[in-house]
This record gives sequence, C-alpha cells and structure tokens, in this order.
Amino acid sequence: MPRLSFGAWVEDAVDWLQSNLTWIFDAIKTVLGGMYDGVNAVLGGGEPLLLAGIFAVIAFWLRGVIPAVLTFAGFALIDSLALWDEAMATLSLVVVAAVITIVIAVPTGIWAARNNRVSAALRPVLDVMQTMPAFVYLIPGVMFFGVGVTPGVIATIVFAMPPGVRMTELGIRQVDGELVEAAEAFGTTPKHTLTRVQLPLALPTIMAGINQVIMLALSMVVIGGMAGAGGLGEKVYAAITQLQVGLAAESGIAVVILAMYLDRMTGALNERVSPLGRRAAAKVAAGARRLKFTHYKPGTAVAMTGVVVLALVAGGLNIAGSGDSKAEEAGSANVGQGQKINMGYIPWDEGIASTFLWKEILEQRGYETGITQLDAGPLYSGVARGDIDFQTDSWLPTTHKDYWDKYSGQLEDLGSWYGPTSLELTVPSYVEGIDSLEDLKGQGKKFDGKIIGIEASAGMMGTLNKKVLKEYGLEGEYEVVSSSTSSMLAELNASIKKKEPVVVTLWSPHWAYGKHDLKKLKDPKGAWGKGEEVHTVAHKGFAKKAPAVAKWLKDFELSEKQLTSLENEIQNAGQGQEQDGVRTWLEKNPGLVDKLAPVPGGAGGSQKGKDAGKTVDMGYFPWDEAIASTYLWQNMLEDRGYKTTVKQLDPGPLYTGLAQGQLDVQFDSWLPTTHKDYWDRYKENLTDLGSWYGPTSLELSVPSYVEGIDSLEDLKGQGKKFNGKIIGIESSAGMMGTLNKKVLKEYGLEGEYEVVSSSTSSMLAELNRSIKKKEPVVVTLWSPHWAYGKHDLKKLKDPKGAWGKGEQIHTVAKKDFAKDFPELTGWLKDFELSEAQLASLEVEIQKGGAGKEKESARRWMDANPDVVAKLAPVGG
Repeated sequence: MPRLSFGAWVEDAVDWLQSNLTWIFDAIKTVLGGMYDGVNAVLGGGEPLLLAGIFAVIAFWLRGVIPAVLTFAGFALIDSLALWDEAMATLSLVVVAAVITIVIAVPTGIWAARNNRVSAALRPVLDVMQTMPAFVYLIPGVMFFGVGVTPGVIATIVFAMPPGVRMTELGIRQVDGELVEAAEAFGTTPKHTLTRVQLPLALPTIMAGINQVIMLALSMVVIGGMAGAGGLGEKVYAAITQLQVGLAAESGIAVVILAMYLDRMTGALNERVSPLGRRAAAKVAAGARRLKFTHYKPGTAVAMTGVVVLALVAGGLNIAGSGDSKAEEAGSANVGQGQKINMGYIPWDEGIASTFLWKEILEQRGYETGITQLDAGPLYSGVARGDIDFQTDSWLPTTHKDYWDKYSGQLEDLGSWYGPTSLELTVPSYVEGIDSLEDLKGQGKKFDGKIIGIEASAGMMGTLNKKVLKEYGLEGEYEVVSSSTSSMLAELNASIKKKEPVVVTLWSPHWAYGKHDLKKLKDPKGAWGKGEEVHTVAHKGFAKKAPAVAKWLKDFELSEKQLTSLENEIQNAGQGQEQDGVRTWLEKNPGLVDKLAPVPGGAGGSQKGKDAGKTVDMGYFPWDEAIASTYLWQNMLEDRGYKTTVKQLDPGPLYTGLAQGQLDVQFDSWLPTTHKDYWDRYKENLTDLGSWYGPTSLELSVPSYVEGIDSLEDLKGQGKKFNGKIIGIESSAGMMGTLNKKVLKEYGLEGEYEVVSSSTSSMLAELNRSIKKKEPVVVTLWSPHWAYGKHDLKKLKDPKGAWGKGEQIHTVAKKDFAKDFPELTGWLKDFELSEAQLASLEVEIQKGGAGKEKESARRWMDANPDVVAKLAPVGG
C-alpha cells in the first residue's frame, strides 16, 4: 500500500487557515477571552470565605443543610491550601466552556431528535469528538489561538459536546409517543409540543447530559493546563512534570472538591427545574421521620437574598481592599508603571530559576508579570504569536534548533546569558569501569538495556538517538526511555538510594551534580557536539513594547556559581515557593537587582533630590520639542521626589503666568527672534536659565529619494517636478512670512512656486502621503523636528543665508525660581539635549499618541538609562 500523507494534508490545511483566517481566530479569541475575564473577575475578585459562603447558600438551596456545611468546609480547605485563585480560574473556565457547550449542544440534540437524517449525520461526528484523545484538541487550539485561555476553552467545548447532544436527543426520543400524538390530536403546534410536552418530560435526561458536560469540561480544563490555560490544570501539570507529590495531592484535592460540588449541584438542580424532580424531592422530605431539619431547603427568594447579601459584602470588602494595595514604588524604580509582561518556561531547572528571578526583578521595577509553564512546542509557538513576551531557556544552536528554525522569523534573540553548556550521559560514581561513552558498549545488561531520558521533544533526545548511540555502536543494545526531567531525576535518586547502576541523560549546569556524586561520561568522538548557549528569546517587536526590559535581558548574564546557587535556593524553598527562594537568594547577593535591571541613572536613579516634596508647576505650548522636554522633566522630577503639575497654554498666557509667578518654568523659549516680543515685555519678571538646544534652523526639506535637489538653488527650474507647490504651515507663522518675502525672492523662485498655507498637521500628512507614494514634495520644516527621526529627509542648503541665523531654545522661569528651587536651577542650567536625542524622544512621544506623553517619555528614558543621572545628578 502506498503511504497515505493524511498528516501532511492536515498540516497544509492548518497552514492555509493560519494564513487566511487569522482575523476570525483573533475575533474568537477576543470574545472567549473577554467572557473568561468577566467571569473570573467576579469569582476571583471577592473575599474567598465570603464566596465560599455564597457557594454554601446555593448548596443549601439545592440540597440542604449538610451539603451546605460540607461545601463551605471544602472551599475553605481550598483557600487554606493557597489554591483559591487557581480554583476560581478553573471554575471560570468550566463555566464559560460549559455555558457555550450547552447553548450549542441542547438545540443540536433537539434538532437530531426531530430529524433522523441530522441524527445519522451527527453520530459519526460525535463519535470522533468523544473518542479522539483529549490531548489532540490542544494542538489546533494552540496553533490557531496561541497559548492561554482560548485553546483550553475551545478544546473543552469540543470534548464536552457529545454527551450534551446525545443525552438531549435521547431524552426527547424517550418521551412516550402516545403523549406526543395526544398533544397533536388536540391541535398543539410542533413548537408547543416541544416546549410543553417533550422538553419537560425529557428534562431529567437532559440535565444528566448537562451534568456530564460540566464534568467533562472540568477534566479537560485540567488537561488545558498544558496549553497555558492556567488554574488548577497548570498546578497539576507542574506537579506531574516536576514530580512534586505534595503539590499533586493538594491540587488534586482541589480538583476533586470542585468536581464533587459541580456534580452534586447540577444533579440537584433537576429537582428545582423539573416538575417530576420537585415531586420526588417533596415525597422524600415528607417521608423523613428523623432529623427533618436536614431535609429543609429554603425557598428561592430566601436563598437569592442570602447570595445577594454575601455578594454585596464581598464586593464592598474588595473595593475597600483595593485602596490598601501596595503603594507604588517611588521614583525610577517603578519603571514598568504597571505594564504587563508575560513569561513562559519549560520545567527545566535553569528555566525555572531564571524565569522566577526575572519575575521578582520585574515586579520590583513596577511591572505586572504573568508566568506560564509549557512544553517546548507550545512555548515557542506562544512566544512567536506574542501571547508570551519572552522565555529565558532557549538552548541554541542544537537542542532547540527545530523550534528556532520553524519560528525564527517571528522571534527575536536577545542573546545568551549562560554558556557554554554541555550535554552528557551520566552515571553514579559508584558504577565502576564506566567512565566514557565507549565503556557502555557490551554493558547493556548492567543497566537493564536502558538509558533514562527526558522529554521526547527535547533536542538532546534526538541527538542521543540519531547520533550518539550510532557513533558508539550502542543501537540495539540500549533503549532510550523517554519520560520527563522530573521522572529521570526520580529514577536517578531511587537508583542511588539502592546503589543500583543507572545511566541517565543530564546536562551542565544542573543542580544534580551538587546533590549527588556523579560521573559525566567522556565523549572522545565529540558525538554530542559543542556546548551550547542558553539564550533569551522574545517575540518580534518586544524591544519596542518594553525597551527597558529588552535592554536588561540583552545584558543579562549569570555565572555557573550564581546559577547553581540560585537553583539550590529554589530547590530548598520547595514547589510553589520559587519566588521566595529567589528573594532569599537575592538577599544573599545584594546589589544584583540594580546590576541586572539598572533603573534610569543606575543605582542612584531612585535617589531623592534635596528639594524632594516641593511642587514644580510647568507650562508648555503644543510644539513638539516643548511637549517632549516638559514631559521628560516631569518624569525626572518625580523620580527625584518632586511633585509636578503640567498645563498647556498659548505663548501669551504662558509668559504672563510665568511673569506673575503662577507658573514656575517652561522649556521652549525661542530666542532671540521668535519670542522676542514676549521676552522684551516680561523679562524683568523672568529668569533665563540658559539654552538647552541650538542652533535651531528654518528650512525647506525634500525626501532623500528626490535626486538632484540638495540646495535652495536647485529648486529653480524644477517647479513642474513639485507641481509648482511648496507645502507650508499656518499662514500666521513667522517662517511663512520669511519664506514668501525673502527666501523665494532671494533664489528667484517667485512665480514658479506657490506657497500653500495649511497647518503643521496638514503639511506633515502631505509629506507622509508623498513618501508612501515615492512622489517628489517640498515642505517647510524646522530643526528640531521629529519628522527627521521618522523619515529620511534632506534639508535644502541655504548658501545665501536667506532664512537668517538659527535660534537657541531656552529654559525660562519665574523671577524667584532660583531661590525657590536651588537644586533644580542647577540641573536646568546644565540641561542639554543633542539633535539625535531630541528627535528620538519626539518620535517616541508621537508613537505613544495623544494623552500618553508622560508614558512615552518614560519609555524613552528606559531606553536611555543614564539620562536621569546625567541631567539630574544627586549626591555627587
């Protein structure tokens, strides 16, 4: 039989879908993610014990006193195990997936019950959905939607759908046909026959189907932890991969409590919604002779009142508690300003250690962090899609070569932070006569013919099977047992306790070499290849999203001693306490956070100024350099402990406010020409703190692709190339008068060119449009301007000096400014920015958009970490 390339066809179909229907997948992801966030905000946002009380009231309403008490005890136990947030995340996933599944499954089951052709067509589809291994559903979920909540919800819906459809169809088909015929005989319409006869009688069976949907949803949500769905699934997955028996038991108990609660409540719900169920419940209660109070169930109104009261109390406490949240770190230590950074890691020791190290560092720097444990495949896929920002455990160029080759176009290598590493086979030191890979030949029986490996997806496993065994003639004699890193370490530990021979895959660095007395088997033939480097890999564009973090990661480096001591500290802290282990390690390595993640100004970046606490009132008019310099100084002053206010004004009111002392300082006085009238009028009540940029210049500019036009003289005779137009700005601007009255006349351009008055924004829009179309255009511009940082432009030379001399941009303050702010006065007198610095700052602010000027200036400061120490030095 010829080889059927079914798998290749599927991959081609998936590639096509990824290339052409991304917008659909993004829309689905947005909707499902929004639903999950909403439910999780409700379930995870309140006081745990009050929410446990709400769950208990629901149990009281549905089942009685004893189930209510057990419910409260069960959820209280989850809280005491510090798994409340994870349990609520899992419950949120179950709720979202189950609701969507039921909304689809019940109508589909009704349709199948009323149409035999639909039933026949659905049956094989449901068979496939129900019998396909659950893990398979995660693959397309991750490929189409990335890692996170959405693939978990999608896979859960598909997996949990069949019983909902089948039980609904079965329930309706089991309704006595004579009852249906009787209803029809009395003239009941098909719609009313369904709603008033079939559905009420089929409700117990349908509710049983809904119960199974919820149970299957819960089981699949746990599996979804492998795709980064979070919650208890992630905890269980971490316990499995790291062989943490304690964590597995705790997480398992939490899952069992959730499962029992959902099972009992959905089962009891039938008694409340079904007439037959209510009748049966009433009969049981009436027949009870002893402990009648245990059968008491409050009415719906009473139960609803209890739920509402507890919910209001929980909400009130949550609102009150939000005001008690941790105060933001002062100064430049709060670089992140709450920006979310998502990290992922493979459960390898150096990956765990470095990830939780950066989690702690980033949180100290004011970022909000998220961490997801994944296998290598979903991890690289998630980083490539941008669902995960970066991961710190890429072994290159060998171990993770396949993943790098597949996703390199969507990834950014931030460099190596550890290396060289080494891959090896290792045996305990008590195994005599085995010192080299060559010594393994003929010794297979000693090791039961097994080499204990790690995850099958790991690159070193491929190298071992395809190269190392072959190179040393070990094929056939040894079987490489794929397991997991934790399983391999457990087998090594068990063998050492029994003094039994064992050979395992290991690598350096690894804490096992510090814990056990092991021998690395020599590789005289170099089959393992050269040592690798451990890299940090981020998604494309990460450096733009978080420039400070990207820079820190590019400079990140740990020695073998540092890494192994960090790993051991985390091992000592225990599972679930990794960050505590990191904090303990950082306490033993003071100053390391400032070295790995220097804040603006280095170690002194967060130091307070001598006048910290004073309020500086700043003003500006909406010129780009004024906006840039003002928000730059607002950030720097707040870093130094000052308080600030910022007001936008026109030049007249701004100079008046400074002269009257209502404002303290502004950074955009163009002297001696542009603002001459204001200076002459108010100079007796102002202080000139000096120039921070200059000389400025007025000019005509063209895109660099316009050949042969390098000077104002070159414009003569070239009017047709530019449609006879020079694109200007506001007609009231001084430079427009100079252009019309002097520049055109000086270079003989009158009559050939029309100066089009518009606005600064219209001029920039025309420039941008022309550049996109590669069309010639000549515009009025000036230096400094962010357009020179964004576009490749030529300033047309002015050999005749028609534009006049350039000006200086000064910082001007109120008269008594030096007396009120002596420290700041010194800083401002020394303030200076180069053209490149100012242009890049303006471009960053343009990217951030209106209303985000302060945050944009902060990003620029993050990318230029020495600026605070240079412009506002403290303690020098």
